[in-house]
Amino acid sequence: MRRPVAVMAARARGGAGRIFRSLAVPNYRLYFMGQAVSVVGTWMQRVAQDWLVLDLSDSAVALGIATALQFLPTLLFGLWGGVLVDRLDRRRTIMATQAVSGVLAAVLAVAVLTGVAQLWMVYLLALCLGFVTVVDVPARQAFVTEVVGPADYVNAQSLNSTVNNAGRLVGPAVAGILIAAVDIGMAFAVNAVSFAAVLLGLARMNTAALRRVPRASRVSGGAREGLRYVWGHPELRACMLLVAVVGLAGQNFRVVLPLLARDTLDGGPEVYGWLTSALGIGAVLGGLVSAGRRAVTSWSLLRWTWIFGGVNVIAAFVPGLALALGMMVALGVANVSFNTLARTMLQINTEPAMQGRVIALHSLVFLGSTPIGGPLTGWLCEHWGAGAGLLLAGVSAGLAALALTPMLRRLRAASAATARDATGSAVRDPAQDV
Repeated sequence: MRRPVAVMAARARGGAGRIFRSLAVPNYRLYFMGQAVSVVGTWMQRVAQDWLVLDLSDSAVALGIATALQFLPTLLFGLWGGVLVDRLDRRRTIMATQAVSGVLAAVLAVAVLTGVAQLWMVYLLALCLGFVTVVDVPARQAFVTEVVGPADYVNAQSLNSTVNNAGRLVGPAVAGILIAAVDIGMAFAVNAVSFAAVLLGLARMNTAALRRVPRASRVSGGAREGLRYVWGHPELRACMLLVAVVGLAGQNFRVVLPLLARDTLDGGPEVYGWLTSALGIGAVLGGLVSAGRRAVTSWSLLRWTWIFGGVNVIAAFVPGLALALGMMVALGVANVSFNTLARTMLQINTEPAMQGRVIALHSLVFLGSTPIGGPLTGWLCEHWGAGAGLLLAGVSAGLAALALTPMLRRLRAASAATARDATGSAVRDPAQDV
């Protein structure tokens, strides 16, 4: 009996080592730990901001507008943010954007705690944070390629998704308690302080160990070059189209969940926190599964698009808090699996000098679509309930997957044929790995 137990223990250690292997890199470990602290505060602020808008306006449309304003700059200037990231030092860029984000959180905390906060102030600060996001998101995602080697891109991105969604698990629950027991402003204050962890981690890095990439030249057409690059690669193009649809109609949780908590489940901010935390539990599980993945293909991305759509459709008709929490866990798994696969596939299949622009384009279609999708989802939910928002997410994802299936099937067949020609014998299609 001892020998099988020892073998199982060794396999478990090997699996854990595979899942967390990027943490063996000192610079990535510092980055990871700083993000682990900061992301809790970030999710606290997101929940607090959504509830503050709902409290000030009692309007689902206002909630959609606040979310839209935060991502409007990405829609308008996202590609140019990627150009800047490809030209600037990524580590220093992240330090600047994180510091500004901390200041904005502090300003909102003071406004709320002193009782002077008004809806227009929340709108303005959300817009300012959106301008920071234009550079911050592509910089943080592209920075991973400087911290770890190509063999660990999938692992590092999955761990980033895991820590972000662990924050989604902890942050909303803490925010719900603070809002109900103390004051909304405390959530903003905690978030402002949390940015110090990221700044400290970045400052302590060994810059000599970073894998610097060539900086893009200051030439005109940098943003257009990113568009041409993605359009000229069919797998990247298909990935970006799926991300665009899911980002537009399927990622509006901050509009749907507060209304689901208040109107469908007759709850308060604590119920909204529970729903968001359940989404986070599923996302953590999905992130850990993705971290152990060895291969990323467009076919597996397509499968997770189908799963994401199906879970949303089912969640739209589930009654009761217990079942709703269960569906949020399933939705979290599907959501983070789709997002992690999409981001990783774009990075792996993109030349290092183009990564900032390609990731910025991903941010544009993923986050930049929110100014359109947020108000649209808010309007639907205001007229037909929160279930309408979930139904929109599910049906749109399913239609996008259906439309792209023939093209991806042809790409998969062509890849298999090329492999057979190269080896002279049948080769197992790597796209079958899920």
